[in-house]
Amino acid sequence: MTSPKSLHGVNYAPITMTSTKSLHGVNYAPPRSFGTVLKANLKETLFPDDPFHEFKNEKLSIRILKGIQYFVPIFQWLPKYNLGLFKYDLLSGITIASLAIPQGISYAKLGDLPPIIGLYSSFVPPLIYAIFGSSRHLAVGTVATCSMLIAETIQQKVKPQENMPLYLSLFYTATLVSGLVQTALGVLRLGFLVDFLSHSTITGFMGGTALVICLQQLKGMLGLKHFTSHTDVVHVLRALFENRKEVGKLSKGINPPSLHLLNFSPEYISVAVKAGIITAIISLAEGIAIGRSFSILDNEQIDGNKEMIAIGLMNIVGSFTSCYLTTGPFSKTAVNHNAGCKSQMSNVVMSMCMLLTLLFLAPLFGYTPLVALSAIIMSAMLGLIDYEKAYHLYKTDKFDFLICMAAFFGVAFISMDMGLILSVGLALVRALLYVARPPTCKLGTITNTAFRDIEQYPGSNGTPGMLILKLGSPIYFPNSNYVRERILRWVRDEQSLANSKRNEIEYLLLEFGGVTSIDITGVETLFEVRRCLAATSIKMILINPRLGVMEKLIVTKFIDVIGKESVFLTIEDAIENCRFSLKCSSQSKSKNVEIA
Repeated sequence: MTSPKSLHGVNYAPITMTSTKSLHGVNYAPPRSFGTVLKANLKETLFPDDPFHEFKNEKLSIRILKGIQYFVPIFQWLPKYNLGLFKYDLLSGITIASLAIPQGISYAKLGDLPPIIGLYSSFVPPLIYAIFGSSRHLAVGTVATCSMLIAETIQQKVKPQENMPLYLSLFYTATLVSGLVQTALGVLRLGFLVDFLSHSTITGFMGGTALVICLQQLKGMLGLKHFTSHTDVVHVLRALFENRKEVGKLSKGINPPSLHLLNFSPEYISVAVKAGIITAIISLAEGIAIGRSFSILDNEQIDGNKEMIAIGLMNIVGSFTSCYLTTGPFSKTAVNHNAGCKSQMSNVVMSMCMLLTLLFLAPLFGYTPLVALSAIIMSAMLGLIDYEKAYHLYKTDKFDFLICMAAFFGVAFISMDMGLILSVGLALVRALLYVARPPTCKLGTITNTAFRDIEQYPGSNGTPGMLILKLGSPIYFPNSNYVRERILRWVRDEQSLANSKRNEIEYLLLEFGGVTSIDITGVETLFEVRRCLAATSIKMILINPRLGVMEKLIVTKFIDVIGKESVFLTIEDAIENCRFSLKCSSQSKSKNVEIA
């Protein structure tokens, strides 16, 4: 068998299963199958952290143990738990339990529910979260936003004063729907959605929510009996002024079962599903954003998928045990963190405190003094308005500052969910701008082997007869027109400059190392660019196309059109070859002139 021929280090010999690469690693093998590519892309999308890498080389028994620890985090941290950690969690758990009582009562009232439901919701869900949750800071409980959202949606169909049993059953049904949606998102490994919550969004969200919670505590500080159900600054201040002149009976007993109260009647299921889906997304965004915020403070990371599953499971179980929707309240989590919690055990302690309260102390909280608790919450909140971080964003990145302020003012003056939506929306707009207007740059030489952006290094030199461009993003339908126009503009400008120096451009060198993927629209764009270049006798050269891009260029016959001799491994190889061609062309022109 003869040795395979290569050109520019690229192997063009017939490809076999045993030898598909050239000496320098450029792959011209037949493109991978759709299934192979799909499997690789799904793995990178859903398992970017490769969570099971520690399992691969272990015995079966160890793999089973680590698998259980991964899916049920309590088996990971509980064996390492000790009395030294428990003393911190005991203090934190008692502290957040003292907040859970008045908060549970007040947030239940926001949803027009019996106050005891708020206490039930701080007993069972924290136990579920302690088993499945991955954040050691998150303190579980009801939240004002979701309490009001569910109430507002269900009251479009049923008024609590008209039919409280039906109203309550729809609350439980909406909670079940939320839990199912949240668990499904986690099981499907969609935790990457949390990545849309940038540092700027989290900073603004924390600050705005801290301000809102502080203002909400004025009700307890000033002893007001009437207050607003809204959380924004304007409504809270209006309520303060309108009521400037100025809790019910609680029975003992733990959560009764509520599975039989779930209502799937066609007449009412639509409002329960609507309320459940909306609050599922909002409570996830709020809970994970809060958990992530406090994890960042301690240089830790949380698994968004585990959080989705944990929050979903505690709402599913909660809907069966007379609880309504729970997540990670901002104020309670802040107090939990500041009190020095060390693990999820603080949620267990809080749950046990709530158990004692429900069994023995519930009637005593009919008239709870809220002034001290309001003061504790306010002091914790004020420390979380990170104005130094906001100022740093202003000085370093104005768009990030705008994203931060959208979250802050959106939460403070509209609502928590709208603040998140506005901030994440701006962040998405910024990301879309990056996608639609990808960076391109002209490369020049600093040394014989160093090619750099001429705008960053103005002293770099161009290469006579050639234009070298570097593309720095995927080429696909959102940006293909821009990429085409930008390349042709570079060519036009370079031709104008070259004509003034009597140095025609004969080669366009495209460095493809930064082009991670290309779709059919992107390939058609390359065909169009090549046709435009051919009209002016400029030849296109490709340098270092990546595997996925090369596969697409092969199956679309683009490589056949430009010729394999026009693909190079490095810029240096391409320049050397083009210089040789330019020299030969120049000598040929000289001979023609002499003959004439």
